[in-house]
Amino acid sequence: MPYALVRPLLFTLDGETSHNLGLRLLDTAHKLGLVRLLRRRPASQPKTVMGLTFPNPVGLAAGLDKNGEHIDAFASLGFGFIEIGTVTPRPQPGNPKPRLFRIPEARAIVNRMGFNNDGVERLIRNVERCRYEGILGINIGKNFDTPIERAAEDYLACLDAVFPHASYVTVNVSSPNTKNLRELQSADALDDLLARLKSRRDLLTAKSGRRVPLVLKIAPDLDEDQIDTIGQLLLKHGIEGVVATNTTLARDMVADLPHGDEAGGLSGAPLRDRSSEVIRRLFQALHGRIPIIGVGGIMSAEDARQKTDAGASLIQVYSGLIYRGPQLIPELVAALT
Repeated sequence: MPYALVRPLLFTLDGETSHNLGLRLLDTAHKLGLVRLLRRRPASQPKTVMGLTFPNPVGLAAGLDKNGEHIDAFASLGFGFIEIGTVTPRPQPGNPKPRLFRIPEARAIVNRMGFNNDGVERLIRNVERCRYEGILGINIGKNFDTPIERAAEDYLACLDAVFPHASYVTVNVSSPNTKNLRELQSADALDDLLARLKSRRDLLTAKSGRRVPLVLKIAPDLDEDQIDTIGQLLLKHGIEGVVATNTTLARDMVADLPHGDEAGGLSGAPLRDRSSEVIRRLFQALHGRIPIIGVGGIMSAEDARQKTDAGASLIQVYSGLIYRGPQLIPELVAALT
């Protein structure tokens, strides 16, 4: 069934119920072979980034499949890569419901999920069961009740666990929905965290003979000096990639709309220009030496080109998939060909 016919039904439900139902429908369509039958196959556009060859530059952003339960179904949509998570060492329920809100007038979403997930052990079991053999990113975070001064222990535990299963690992220090998490983007905290993660990754590489790039995910709510500092630290520690950006706390474009004042991170069309500004500044700070995965407000081919023009090597979608459906993927791939 075309997404244009399903979306009105999904949008009559609250955000989280709609999300869960949508995933079940996608799984069913995939198992019945309907996704491949109905979708337009994106053109093959191989691109090598971080030493990995991506079939095309359009990926699924973290957050839609937190536990890695739907990897095969999402892969059938034609993504060039898939990122799952954010996962934490221990299972946690996340923040109280309701915690996911659509703002259709602005093609936006507000969420304050709070890293709800079943824990890293369950995620690994799901990855081991899937048939997907493409590029898989695993996004890692800290448990809500781990003190911020001990956050590195959670990231290291997750890195140890997911290393054998990930094509790359994304370190999420930028969600606004875990108390104090964004403090890890400060210069001293980030310097220490990256040093410890890089050292552990290098040790794991030496033991396994397998190289897994480290990627940092940053917030859009950073000033130019903060972006420059993060760029310097990424270069200093030899981090292989950066995702720009996470959701924003800004509300200027949705303040007068229903749910526009809900607490949490805002994604979707209102984030587009700010995300691109961060990418542009970050590209300058990195001197083009570290690839950027651009995400934030990508709803059309024009939006995708804006990200790559700003300096992104790859892009990811989340809210665009909710509002536009699977047809967005081949459109974006074609735009970047």
